[in-house]
Amino acid sequence: MPLLTLVTAFWLDPHLSFFLPLPLKLVTYGMVLVLTVLFPITSALLLLKSGAISSLAMPERQERIIPLLMTLFYTGMCLYLLHRTMHHPATYALFSGVLLALLLTTAITLVWKISAHMVGIGGAVGAFTGLLALHDPFPFIALAAVIIIAGALGTARLLASDHTPGQIHAGAALGFLCTYGCVVSDWSL
Repeated sequence: MPLLTLVTAFWLDPHLSFFLPLPLKLVTYGMVLVLTVLFPITSALLLLKSGAISSLAMPERQERIIPLLMTLFYTGMCLYLLHRTMHHPATYALFSGVLLALLLTTAITLVWKISAHMVGIGGAVGAFTGLLALHDPFPFIALAAVIIIAGALGTARLLASDHTPGQIHAGAALGFLCTYGCVVSDWSL
């Protein structure tokens, strides 16, 4: 979700990317791809092979803790490397929101199962809402489309009986509040 959010944000909000040369954009996309997609997937597959998790779905709350900690580490590395290149402050704030959401998701998972899918899509909605509030860079219809996708994802998670309505709502709210709060306050680590 961080990669999809970043690519979409760069496409929708010219304030974030108009000054970035194409090679830097591509390196940024590649770095985010490796650290937020490939490394977490590879880690999950290795954990599955070692027997540390029973399936990639990780149906038990306890199984999610190690993969979340690993993803938290990779996302922290990603934010650190983003800071090593020149980006708009909102880009740093967006990834700080992602890191904060992951940190809180991990902490909550120690005691309660929260929907990580909804944290991710809620974070995307929060990021786009924050960018819309900051720069008014794109038509509201683009945000409405992401909200509809979030609703469809939440419905799918409920229909699959993977989560309760409370877990769905809590995940969406957590993701939204973390990224929106960081983006509009321009708070970044």
